[in-house]
Amino acid sequence: MESALEEIEFLALSSNRVEVLGLVSEGRYARTELAAETGASQATLGRILGDFQDRSWVRRDDDEYVATATGRLVSAGFTDLREILETERKLREIVDYLPAHAMDVDLRRLADATITVPSATRPNAPLRRLLGLLREADEVRAFSHTFNEQTLAVVRERVTEGDQRFRGVFGRNAIDALAEESELRDPLESLLAAEAADIRVREEGVPLAVMIADETVSLLLRDEKGVLRAAVDTDDDAVRSWAEDSLNHYWRTATPLEAEGLFD
Repeated sequence: MESALEEIEFLALSSNRVEVLGLVSEGRYARTELAAETGASQATLGRILGDFQDRSWVRRDDDEYVATATGRLVSAGFTDLREILETERKLREIVDYLPAHAMDVDLRRLADATITVPSATRPNAPLRRLLGLLREADEVRAFSHTFNEQTLAVVRERVTEGDQRFRGVFGRNAIDALAEESELRDPLESLLAAEAADIRVREEGVPLAVMIADETVSLLLRDEKGVLRAAVDTDDDAVRSWAEDSLNHYWRTATPLEAEGLFD
């Protein structure tokens, strides 16, 4: 194990080593070409290539260098490790709120996600981010354990004006919470009556809050007290596929929500 860690350290301590190995793993390069790509001096490249040849990671073919099969393996593995650590650093602040138990998706797919968290000057930043996406979307699909006043207001306005189609599955508690608020009953009934809206309720509840606004998937993350801690949105294909599959599952296990008699 120590020798493997030493090899990781050998690569990690030099960005030039990482870059050179990555380049020769993708194609054949002369030293002058490697110098042009990396900005490293010929002396530095000589040491790097010599070290790689000693490890059988690189072989020389006439005046060009190319990675061996094991060199390509090391380069790919190191790249994967670096991407994992870069993603971990990005998610570190919100990892305690990620519903990992309900997310059948590789967290590396969130590497390019936009993460919005509250700040002293913008405590409602996550919700504002979500509402901004909802105001621009032509189609919104959702499955959630909550349906708050602001989200309801934006969706109802967009749907009733003919600017948006909405399809959502909500836990029973989310719907009951709206029904208990007299000022929210009319907006909910108005949304339910719209032809462009289709809502179902799931008695077993929904364990997370996700909205798909056109091609963008947005996750709202809350702590154990229900306080909104972050909004994570991405247009990654794999995340969207997971979100759509999850929506279909919750949709199949839910029943249509009807306005008639709902508030009796």
